[in-house]
Amino acid sequence: MSKLLATKPIETILGEAAETGNTTLKRTLGPTNLVALGIGAIIGTGIFVLTGPTAALYAGPGVVYAFIVAAVACVFAGLCYAEFAAMIPVAGSAYTYGYATLGEIFAWIIGWDLVLEYAFGAATVCSGWSGYVLSLLQDFHIRLPPEIAGTPGTPFVYWQGHWELLSRITMKLAQTGVDPNTLPHRYGVFNLIAFIGIMAVTMILVIGIKESANFNSVIVAIKVIVLLIFLWLGGETLMHHQELLKMNWHPFVPPNTGTFGQFGMSGVMRAAGVIFFAYIGFDAVSTAAQEAKNPKRDMPLGILGSLIICTVLYILVALVLTGLVNYHDLNVPDSLAVGIDVTGVRWGSFLVKIGALGGLSSTMVVMLLGQSRVFFSMSKDGLLPKFFSTVHPKFQTPWISSLTVGVVVATFASLIPLAKLGEMTSIGTLLAFIIVSAGVWVLRKRRPELPRPFRAPWMPVTPILGIVVSLAMMLFLPWETWARLIIWLIAGMFIYVFYSRRHSKVQIELGEEVAGD
Repeated sequence: MSKLLATKPIETILGEAAETGNTTLKRTLGPTNLVALGIGAIIGTGIFVLTGPTAALYAGPGVVYAFIVAAVACVFAGLCYAEFAAMIPVAGSAYTYGYATLGEIFAWIIGWDLVLEYAFGAATVCSGWSGYVLSLLQDFHIRLPPEIAGTPGTPFVYWQGHWELLSRITMKLAQTGVDPNTLPHRYGVFNLIAFIGIMAVTMILVIGIKESANFNSVIVAIKVIVLLIFLWLGGETLMHHQELLKMNWHPFVPPNTGTFGQFGMSGVMRAAGVIFFAYIGFDAVSTAAQEAKNPKRDMPLGILGSLIICTVLYILVALVLTGLVNYHDLNVPDSLAVGIDVTGVRWGSFLVKIGALGGLSSTMVVMLLGQSRVFFSMSKDGLLPKFFSTVHPKFQTPWISSLTVGVVVATFASLIPLAKLGEMTSIGTLLAFIIVSAGVWVLRKRRPELPRPFRAPWMPVTPILGIVVSLAMMLFLPWETWARLIIWLIAGMFIYVFYSRRHSKVQIELGEEVAGD
């Protein structure tokens, strides 16, 4: 048991972070890049994809409260991440922090869990991204066959001479008195748009971190401007048509249906657990610590700055969206496009869809960046095969790791429904936050003398609240999501027992020490 709890010395981790040469990651990111990486990941799925379905299924307009609850949890976890990222500026994020404080078995669990956060997260984003692509293509009268336009089982109906995504036109059918059951149906088989999107982003990441970050920074500027335009157009519409607010905001928190988690306060808490996915960008910033020019100064700025900016935008957009559209009609992958259509501003609708595509693209960049860097760190420690830490001699990126992650994520995005992806990502993220919060607390006790360029305030209250709030949101997620998490972790333990434990550099060193004694 003691071997399973063996920690990786912080001095060793810091030594690896200081390495230079063609086999190491290149330090090219400044504070602006890091804040943009955070915003790039945070402002994406939460606003453009999950806000609508979460309001429709769990909380109604009360999804605003869900954003606030999730943000509070993020503040506590974010402070813990900021302390770790400034102190241990390496690519592994929560995995490395767990290895340094709680031991190898916890490091493996969190590393395997981060696949849920980043890989499933990127797949979730791409699922929504493909919805906006299809919506934009329809504006130009281009429609793909249903079989390659949705994940398996996604229903399409033939209406007004075209195959339409059923969830996209449910409101229109209700307004015209058409029963969707009377229309011809076909179903998705493979989401080709999602597959292509992930692979395109993967190629950008293979080319280089600086190029990826510059691409992300441009896209972030565009999507923030687009969101401000959405708020302006939507706010102006609501000012002139206040009857929409009376109709769509009452009740602000719909009464519980009698089922736990479906509206009412339990629905708000369940929505917070699901919508929490929208905030994972700030911890994805920590995976780029080994590529930051001055991580001790800039990592806290990137993590906490992006979190504050995005929380304000989230709340404003959620208020406007649920004011424009009744929450019953928001269970679609392109809810902002539905919202802007209500304003009747044609150019606004086109602009929001373009912004959503760019925004979700930048989120995919950061999620895939995070996943490949975690695998890079696990491979360097011997817990995954060596090829995952192979660095391209020209681009200085973990190119095999990026390609492997890209293919797997593209397959996820093409075959798994959006709602299931989002819930799996949320529970994986929350588990990561719990371990990071615990790790900061443990390290403060064990190694109080270590230099900490940034110190999380209010110890031990901050990590305790990070643990408690994150665990509370996990408990409000559906039991099926818990079952999938348990199955996922069991599968990971098989890999650890039969491969990782035998190839772990820490375990090998421990064995050599025992043999030497």
